[in-house]
Amino acid sequence: MCIQMSNEILNKICSGLPLNPLPSSKKTRNTNVPHAPDRKSSLTDKERKLAIKNALRYFPSNIQPQLIDEFIYELDTYGHIYMYRFQPDIEMRAYPIDEYPCKCKAAAGIMLMIMNNLDKRVAQFPDELVIYGGNGQVFSNWAQFLLVMHYLSIMTDEQVLIMYSGHPLGLFPTRIDCSPRVVITNGLVVPNYSSMNEYDRLFALGCTMYGQMTAGSYCYIGPQGIVHGTFITITNAARKKFGKNDLCGKVFVSSGLGGMSGAQPKACQLLGCIGVIAEVSEEAAKKRYDQGWCQELIYDLNQLINRIRECREKKLATSVGYVGNVVDVWERLANEKEILVDLGSDQTSCHNPYQGGYYPVQLSYDEGRQCMKNDPKKFKELVHESIRRQIAAIDKLYERGMYFFDYGNAFLLTAKQAGAPIGGDEGSGCIRFKYPSYVQDIMGDIFSLGFGPFRWVCASGLESDLQETDKIAQHVIKDLMSNKDIPDNVLEQYNNNLKWIQEAEDAKLVVGSQARILYSDQMGRINIGLAFNQAVRTGRLKGPIILSRDHHDVSGTDSPFRETANIEDGSAFCADMSVQNVIGDSFRGATWVALHNGGGVGFGEVMNGGFGMFLDGSVKADDNIRQMLYWDVINGVSRRSWSGNKNARQTVERAMANESKLKVTMPNELAEECMKKLSL
Repeated sequence: MCIQMSNEILNKICSGLPLNPLPSSKKTRNTNVPHAPDRKSSLTDKERKLAIKNALRYFPSNIQPQLIDEFIYELDTYGHIYMYRFQPDIEMRAYPIDEYPCKCKAAAGIMLMIMNNLDKRVAQFPDELVIYGGNGQVFSNWAQFLLVMHYLSIMTDEQVLIMYSGHPLGLFPTRIDCSPRVVITNGLVVPNYSSMNEYDRLFALGCTMYGQMTAGSYCYIGPQGIVHGTFITITNAARKKFGKNDLCGKVFVSSGLGGMSGAQPKACQLLGCIGVIAEVSEEAAKKRYDQGWCQELIYDLNQLINRIRECREKKLATSVGYVGNVVDVWERLANEKEILVDLGSDQTSCHNPYQGGYYPVQLSYDEGRQCMKNDPKKFKELVHESIRRQIAAIDKLYERGMYFFDYGNAFLLTAKQAGAPIGGDEGSGCIRFKYPSYVQDIMGDIFSLGFGPFRWVCASGLESDLQETDKIAQHVIKDLMSNKDIPDNVLEQYNNNLKWIQEAEDAKLVVGSQARILYSDQMGRINIGLAFNQAVRTGRLKGPIILSRDHHDVSGTDSPFRETANIEDGSAFCADMSVQNVIGDSFRGATWVALHNGGGVGFGEVMNGGFGMFLDGSVKADDNIRQMLYWDVINGVSRRSWSGNKNARQTVERAMANESKLKVTMPNELAEECMKKLSL
């Protein structure tokens, strides 16, 4: 597409709501893309009228009569008013930053990130603005998208855009020196009303939305965003199970190829193991296969078992997408005479199990979608029965030597709610089920060293810029590794990260924008950020860089079933860390910040936040990097140190030795006499 044509497209979608003339009504949904499950509205008649009124208020009174009937139809048919009429008929993708109309270059960077989220190669259900996880949205309707793009195109450095759960409250005057350009909140409700039932009602009313993590903060970069974490997690699971990293001939079984879960087969490819990932949606499975993230698709269960057996015997590395229900796979494996699986997990969207996140084995995919809308009570019962069957099969394999872990998708929490015998004492300060959370067994100690999913996007859109950033990151890591005072556990992480970034280009991880993910610690993030900014300043990079991270990080998320599952002082249920993190990032140099209720484990079960930082080569950007990235890591490490984590204590002590202004309250060891008295 020529630059002139893309400029015309972007100018059009940045011009505000198209009212004269109105876009044509879309009588039917696009059959070329998958769609979010239809939701059964539980609104009262009074609330239904309020939902329609809420949607119409985006438009002038003289326009509303032309829209009311289709808004009523959308609410009654789909359970939400998406305003399909206003979805732009354009190629939605991350255009090079210089093609966006703007008065503030950082705002153009945010527009690029938003459009990347909605790229149909990236988004799970693009027409419903759902990016991943079944219900994680960037906006609640298409009018919000158009208004936000307009506001970003006209904003200056003296304005901030305020976002309330997808709704742009407006542009407000602010200080030019230390204010973010955008402040986002998603799903924040009065705590007593933070339940899925209340969320369903408020979402139907158009009053809130589920931002997941990086969906609602505009920072999703496709399945690459979690593939490094998946790689690390499976590697360390293998180390626990086999005492070594070599996965040749080993079988990993899980489920989910839709959004973030799509990283699983690619991680298996990179690890050289046999990955078997079940997916009930043929559309989702084919999407990952066509993108090269899954090497084989198999539809027949007998054929799947034969293929697993063949790959084990010949020690062939592959990633297999099984188009079908994972419960069938688990039950078949449990009934086989020989053990055909070594490692297991699950990545269905169990934070949202009754509205498309989990499909019961008793129904086909299409039958499940019908049942969840027409008979949600029965659907919930079937989900619970299916999960109990899944756990029963996993239990049999576990008893025969398989290692199974919860991958932070609320699978074990949902299993407990379904009545499966998996333990989980909620009376203690730290919940432990029969099977470990991967944070408890693996990632918690890595987070406590300050390492987490750091990422960047090349705003030029040039592949050559991404290649240069890979080289820069490699150089920075090698330089950090040359320090003889680095502890062995930190050096091990640097070695893993160096190997990752050296192989990243060949792994073909890019889906959508020219982006990269790399686990890094505080020093690594700061030094990589400064090196990128210097490269922008000197022209080595042809365009700005946008830094970000997953909310699933050292400091970003409070979640007793995932990120803070290894916090054992009773504070795993407290949300001070994630809230303080966003507040601190906002005045230390973030270009935009986001705070969300809900994430990978469900509404009311997690608070999480994130940021975006625009690097334009300026000296001010250098200061932002030093200030904000420092806080963004040390906050969570300090909290983990106070809870008693030894890795975190080591990290904080090193940080205080390097920065005289840092004074962190450190926990004291419990006296032996007190331990005896408390029978500890």
